[in-house]
Amino acid sequence: MKSYLEMSYEELLEEKEGLEKELEKIKELGLDLNLTRGKPSPAQLDLSMDMYDLIDSDSLLMAEDGTDCRNYGGLDGIGEAKRLMAGFMDCDPEQVIVHGNASLNIMYDMVARSMTHGVLGSTPWCMLDQVKFLCPVPGYDRHFSITEFFGIEMINIPMNADGPDMELVEKLVREDEAVKGIWCVPKYSNPQGITYSDEVVRRFAALEPAAEDFRIYWDNAYAVHDLYEDDRDHLLPIMKECERTGREDMIYQFCSTSKVTFSGAGFSAMAASKANREDIYKQMAVQTIGHDKIKQWVHARYLKDMDGVRAHMARHAAIVRPKFEAVEDLLSKEIIPRGIGAFRKPKGGYFICFEALDGCARAIVDKAKEAGVVLTAAGAPFPYGRDPRDSIIRIAPTFPDTAQMKQAAEVFAYCVRLASAEHLCDFMARK
Repeated sequence: MKSYLEMSYEELLEEKEGLEKELEKIKELGLDLNLTRGKPSPAQLDLSMDMYDLIDSDSLLMAEDGTDCRNYGGLDGIGEAKRLMAGFMDCDPEQVIVHGNASLNIMYDMVARSMTHGVLGSTPWCMLDQVKFLCPVPGYDRHFSITEFFGIEMINIPMNADGPDMELVEKLVREDEAVKGIWCVPKYSNPQGITYSDEVVRRFAALEPAAEDFRIYWDNAYAVHDLYEDDRDHLLPIMKECERTGREDMIYQFCSTSKVTFSGAGFSAMAASKANREDIYKQMAVQTIGHDKIKQWVHARYLKDMDGVRAHMARHAAIVRPKFEAVEDLLSKEIIPRGIGAFRKPKGGYFICFEALDGCARAIVDKAKEAGVVLTAAGAPFPYGRDPRDSIIRIAPTFPDTAQMKQAAEVFAYCVRLASAEHLCDFMARK
């Protein structure tokens, strides 16, 4: 198989014309496959259907400490739910605050609270001339949407194989008081599947920010989402590292059961220092009388502990893994040898990050949509939706079944080949 980069103009033109005919045939199939978001498939959601068999009209919905889960109260969650989430985040149960069904809500609230009331007595961000956030890229588009919504300036931080470019992070945090936070997905990052190395975690814990209200937004969304039981990544516990450096106030950590049980009907949590928690409780006491404790009760008894969580997630992995491998196999056979793209093989998480030739991502996504395969918008993994190289495409393999995912991968490969051939032909024609 010849690399496109070694082909003559005439060879590329012939390749392009053949691919155009193939894609016209694919369009006639009328495919309708949606790969835009990292959603669990129906088969994954089915895994937890027996969870609510734990409840019937005779159930005594009492927490371990005697709290009636049907009633008001329990601002920070019941003890067994805090203990379960502490296992997800490698922290102490007393550091955990349990919330509603989505960790995104917590992150939004934390930014909103900082804007209107400041952090631990500091000046509210809305009263400052400038507020900036560091954004490792490619990254999670919903993180960027939050900061953009509040008018916060976002600064791209390149991702390395072991995490964000820490030299740049350290410099900006140390030198610029307007830098108030950084978004992080530290395990199986969205979308590259990178897990931060021990050195990177330790450097985060040792940051010396110019701003007293600087916070690390540590979104450990894929803490238990391993694809391979015998080859999983391990993440150094950030809370413990920050305690070791005396910077425990610098970290907010988040997680949820969203891709463990039911995505729209689980619960989320955050972990924070004592000072941060006391500050957070002041708003929570006004905002709510407590989140859904019945949901917490059921989850804690269903999943039990981290051994139970890992056993449950192994069943998820058995469903998801063949879909990832279908995409990886096709890219390895059809794209990599042709020299027109690259990808990392993740050990967990929900995405495969494909890196096309510069200037090709939008064309690939557009062609795939015309052929019946809808992908996340090109540029979405970057602040303001602007990919400076127009090369990154996030693939979400989880929702379709395996047969559909194989079909979608084949269509994607054709679109990558066609867009690349067109791009190279245009480049040669201009020379």
